[in-house]
Amino acid sequence: MKNRTRGKSLLALAVLAGLMLTGCGSPAGGGGAGGSAVSSGGTSSSGTAVDPDQAAADHVAELIDAIYVQQRTGETDAQCAAAKEAWDALTDAQKQLVEGENAGPDYFGLDTGDASADDPRNGDDIGENEILVVSFGTSFNDSRVQDIKGVEDTLQAAFPDWSVRRAFTSQIILNHIQARDGEVIDNVQQALERAVANGVKHLVVQPTHLMHGAEYDELVETLDQYRDRFEHVAVAEPLLGEVGNDATVINADKEAVARAAVDAAVADAGYASLEQAAGDGAAFVLLGHGTAHVAKVSYSQMQTQMEQLGYDNVYIGTVEGEPEGTSCDEIMAAMQSAGYSKVVLRPLMVVAGDHAHNDMAGEEDSWKSALTASGSFEAVECQMAGLGSVPAIQQLYVAHTAAAMETAGG
Repeated sequence: MKNRTRGKSLLALAVLAGLMLTGCGSPAGGGGAGGSAVSSGGTSSSGTAVDPDQAAADHVAELIDAIYVQQRTGETDAQCAAAKEAWDALTDAQKQLVEGENAGPDYFGLDTGDASADDPRNGDDIGENEILVVSFGTSFNDSRVQDIKGVEDTLQAAFPDWSVRRAFTSQIILNHIQARDGEVIDNVQQALERAVANGVKHLVVQPTHLMHGAEYDELVETLDQYRDRFEHVAVAEPLLGEVGNDATVINADKEAVARAAVDAAVADAGYASLEQAAGDGAAFVLLGHGTAHVAKVSYSQMQTQMEQLGYDNVYIGTVEGEPEGTSCDEIMAAMQSAGYSKVVLRPLMVVAGDHAHNDMAGEEDSWKSALTASGSFEAVECQMAGLGSVPAIQQLYVAHTAAAMETAGG
């Protein structure tokens, strides 16, 4: 149940087939990145008829694929602008024909909420004290506002003498947001360069990452290149705190996250308590991403934590099925064996982004579709809320940041 590029709609395929059968159409004129839809007739270099609608759509797909990369270059800004300009020039029918390696109609066309409600937190005038909140990021606007901005706003309120700034680690997501919405967010290197240019002396980096995984390691490696450019630098703990050696090792952070996530899930499902939900035959699955990194034991530790809290109808699953015991088939079998008739799915992720919308709640190839298709459950519901939107989770980030400040001159 990995990410997928949306395919053409059946209607669009029918339109394209009809055009090709009649032999009408021509290649797109010119090579400009932002060219408009082409309507004149013509043939390809091989002598076959070229459909102008598909040619225009393919041009946009190429532009999208060019910015679906993890490396930012000196051409990125222009490429993002060109892709959006070319998309806007397409007709509605042509937009449905856009498909590339990573491109599809949803890249620009999917409504994910109001980007103007977000705050990129990329301003100067930082002062000497900065909290840099580093997230993987999400292109789902509503989730970015509720989950990431929610954490950032809470940190700014808790530490008014510090300036909160933002960085995302996924350049793919940064390019998507910039191209589609015109919102420019710093990557980690840009944010650190901004801090240096503004004369920041005390820097606290607060990752919103769930655990000490690969993304956390990469963040620390990047930060190590800048440590000598500040007087004090500290990296706060990710959400689940220290990893520990095996599945039985848990800590106060994991307990706090377990209680906060389950309390929110139970309340949003309309139950007064987890016990009431169990009596109604309802089980909860908190769905994380999963990883092959050694930190994957954190998911097993969270399951241990649920058991120690007596949360017998709460399961920890992962999109990747790592570690062992967290795949959809394994969790489904456990719930079937326990006799649950209802399932509530909720992200064990900071944001309710692409994985939550597609791998958890998607119409096809998702946890919801698989559980529903099994016929074992009379109801499968999805709660589209990231951990970052939960007040108790936001306060846990505050506590982590405060602890880091003690070593960063705060």
